[in-house]
Amino acid sequence: MQGERLQKVLAGWGLGSRRAIEQWIEAGEVKVNGEVAALGTRVTPTDRIEVRGQPVRSRVEGFTRRVLIYHKPEGELTTRSDPEGRPTVFESLPPIRDGRWITVGRLDFNTSGLLIVTNDGELANRMMHPSQELLRVYAARIFGDLTPVMRKQLTDGVELEDGLAKFDAVDDAGGTGMNHWYHVALREGRNREVRRMFEAVGVPVSRLIRIQYGSLVLPPRLRPGAWKMLSQEEGDALAASLGMETKKAETKPSAASPMPRRGPRPSTPERVTHMAPRRRESRPATERKTYVVRGGKAERDASSPAPERKPAERGERGERGERSHNGGAERPPRGPGRPAAGGAGRPPRKRS
Repeated sequence: MQGERLQKVLAGWGLGSRRAIEQWIEAGEVKVNGEVAALGTRVTPTDRIEVRGQPVRSRVEGFTRRVLIYHKPEGELTTRSDPEGRPTVFESLPPIRDGRWITVGRLDFNTSGLLIVTNDGELANRMMHPSQELLRVYAARIFGDLTPVMRKQLTDGVELEDGLAKFDAVDDAGGTGMNHWYHVALREGRNREVRRMFEAVGVPVSRLIRIQYGSLVLPPRLRPGAWKMLSQEEGDALAASLGMETKKAETKPSAASPMPRRGPRPSTPERVTHMAPRRRESRPATERKTYVVRGGKAERDASSPAPERKPAERGERGERGERSHNGGAERPPRGPGRPAAGGAGRPPRKRS
């Protein structure tokens, strides 16, 4: 039968993890073309799918993969809701329209650090699948020092309740006594695995931070409770590293410029991003004045041609800003022999 498995398609649309969708199918909450689906049902793009009575439209064309890294602080649960009302990581994530957020694995209530969140269920499933063997790196603060025998036990393997577990590497990260840090790396993600391994050799963990998952590293400046969205190129590169096909977006010309211009564009003034200094236009040589220094004083050079001045016409302002009403004739200066304005020949009033 052609088509893809139902749980894989729904997980790829971001409706949930593949494990959760399989539980919906087993509970009879998923229908295909009006019939209750079963595990192993395959669907095609033309099939009608309903989840809990609500039709689900295909998101193949309009789906946009989103991936973000979240710095989970201590005291948050990696779950959607808590009966006790404790805070969850989903309360700090941004809203999303394409599907819903899915966490890649989980971090304990008292564990902080890198948490990868995506709306691509297939991407989340591949990153969590044991066959990928993605590297997880943790910074662990322990009480006391690890002896060479303890470190050998942790790298060779210690027996836990759910089987043998071991670290790929154990590196000393500094500190002494009650504040000694180690960087440990492993390729699986069991429940409280790092803490249980240290407890198995007799050194409890007081603080645990995940600093790397696969190729993604926790940014040093990303504070607890903050998130950072990966670019589309980074998300596609992550999917390609896991063997997923990436669909390149087709670039369509915008309505404003339907076709690219050919040849040189007409010269248009560029946008000014700063205040350009005002340029002073050079005056003609006939209007320039030349000065020489003689005896400490600047005097005008007689050899330089004097600028030609035109008499001011009626109604124009002169050099002093006064309007000339006598046809451009020079106005005599006001002196003691000239009567003041406002009174013809009247002597000035004496002050008592």
